[in-house]
Amino acid sequence: MDKTDPVFSIVAPVHNEEGNLHRLYERIVAVMDALGEPWELLLINDGSRDGSLDEMLQLHKRDSRVRIISFARNFGHQTAVTAGMDFSGGKAVILIDADLQDPPELIQQMVEKWREGFHVVYAVRAERKGESRFKLWTARLFYRLTNRITNIDIPLDTGDFRLMDRRVVNAVMRMREHNRFIRGMTSWVGFRQTGVEYVRQPREIGETKYNLSKMLRLALDGITGFSYFPLQVAIYISFILAVLAVLALPVIVVLRLATEEVVLEGQATTLSVLLILSAFQFLFFFILGQYIARIYDEVRARPLYVIADTYGVPFDTENVPPRVVAVPEDLAAPSTFSSVQEEMDDQSQC
Repeated sequence: MDKTDPVFSIVAPVHNEEGNLHRLYERIVAVMDALGEPWELLLINDGSRDGSLDEMLQLHKRDSRVRIISFARNFGHQTAVTAGMDFSGGKAVILIDADLQDPPELIQQMVEKWREGFHVVYAVRAERKGESRFKLWTARLFYRLTNRITNIDIPLDTGDFRLMDRRVVNAVMRMREHNRFIRGMTSWVGFRQTGVEYVRQPREIGETKYNLSKMLRLALDGITGFSYFPLQVAIYISFILAVLAVLALPVIVVLRLATEEVVLEGQATTLSVLLILSAFQFLFFFILGQYIARIYDEVRARPLYVIADTYGVPFDTENVPPRVVAVPEDLAAPSTFSSVQEEMDDQSQC
């Protein structure tokens, strides 16, 4: 393994990206070698079920700068990004997806901005090719809604494709919540930030891993992780309904006294009002349940991910990052498990 400390660490989560990895490697090599600084490529195998791990191992044998962290199962994109940051050694860390929709060639512009003194350089999607109108509309709505109701300024039309200075990475690594929203966490820590525009290309090989349910889950993580507004909506709607009730009572009394016709009589009106109120109540229960579920996740204090194997990554099981579990090859080695468990117990008692 190349023992030179890297200046740049490229982190790429991988989930069923067979066919893309060699192309990704070749394009990254062309860009990073041109910079003339030591670098490493951290590939995070997030429970791939195809031949992705075999391709990663081929790249690792070919180039020791390619380093692999293999999860014991699929833990999700945001968690895989976190693992890459945990084990990165560069002065600057670059997050990029393995599907090549985000061009590695943009890294050169990011590095230039970093050398100018910016601590975070995020990629702004000026155009998104090959995506449906529905996805474009929902993405546009999500970014603008998040900016309005959260207490942080998340740049519009950005993803996780970004460069972060080591100080920013260290700050984000201290945030160990389970329901992670990396782009929001990066904005929350502050520092000098700027963006560079690019055209996002359509996926050429494979299928997108972010279906509608995963997009909604990410949106919920972003909103509930950085805003109390959904909880406050119940107060606003309750106040509006109370005002309407106060205004409606004298109107009904006047109509009853002024006319002989029956006003607002019948089961249909009563049932309609009850159904509307019940719908609001269930909506509020759902919102409240989302926050409670996230509290429950944190109270259990389970590790963010479990590592099955590493290749080329200096990994000391007795000094693992917080909330990380390693599964050793020899399951009969109790000392490894005990050292990790003791550290987790000490952290949970703090």
